[in-house]
Amino acid sequence: MPRLSVIVIALNQEAHIAACLETVRFADDLVVVDTGSTDGTVQVARTFTDRVLTTPWRGFGATKNFALDQARGRWVFSLDTDERVPPALAAEIQGVVAADGPLMGYRVPRKNYFGDRWVRWGGWYPDLTLRLFRREAGRFVEREVHEEVRVQGPVGRLRTPLVHYTYTGVRDYVARMDRYARLAAAEMLKQGRRPRPGEAIWRPWGAFLKSYLWRLGFLEGSLGFTLARLAAVYTFLKYAYLEELLRESGGG
Repeated sequence: MPRLSVIVIALNQEAHIAACLETVRFADDLVVVDTGSTDGTVQVARTFTDRVLTTPWRGFGATKNFALDQARGRWVFSLDTDERVPPALAAEIQGVVAADGPLMGYRVPRKNYFGDRWVRWGGWYPDLTLRLFRREAGRFVEREVHEEVRVQGPVGRLRTPLVHYTYTGVRDYVARMDRYARLAAAEMLKQGRRPRPGEAIWRPWGAFLKSYLWRLGFLEGSLGFTLARLAAVYTFLKYAYLEELLRESGGG
């Protein structure tokens, strides 16, 4: 049995997937799940592994669970195409897998980049996320967006950050914001969430203050102010779309 599987889901990531997969060549088992790319993503991935599968898009959590079901390793590391595993983190992962200790999973800090700048404040770091786990102990929560791994058992923390090239700039952020806001609203509706009076007004202000003041986003200078405003706009859209979905469904 392979000791470590790395799982990656992808869609039209020809420009980025090689740089991602290059950093996990140490994996015993590399699984790439493509959800219908029309560029050269699949062809590039096949230069790294023969374990490239295709499946229709099922939502973030469900698609990652499909990838997890294909993994053969005792341990699994989940990686996105805009992330990179630096050598020190690779060594930590290999050490955990070799020791095969009592913990069921490990959270990893992330260095999130906005353009070419690492964002330290405003809630962007350390951004701990559970990525390394025993295959039989973990499963992705099947949400529309913001999927995460839940593990049955004790969890530790690795020291070296994962590098995350999250947005190239404001235009990239805004281009994706609408989709994520719609997915988040759909998830809230699915969970039976109902907006409180004025929530689409006071929630955005809360998001701005949380990012800019409480999480010290102002230490990032003008970028921190920009990111706090973007967080407010995203929050407004999320609750505005929830109200719209409720009206369309006859529930509001």
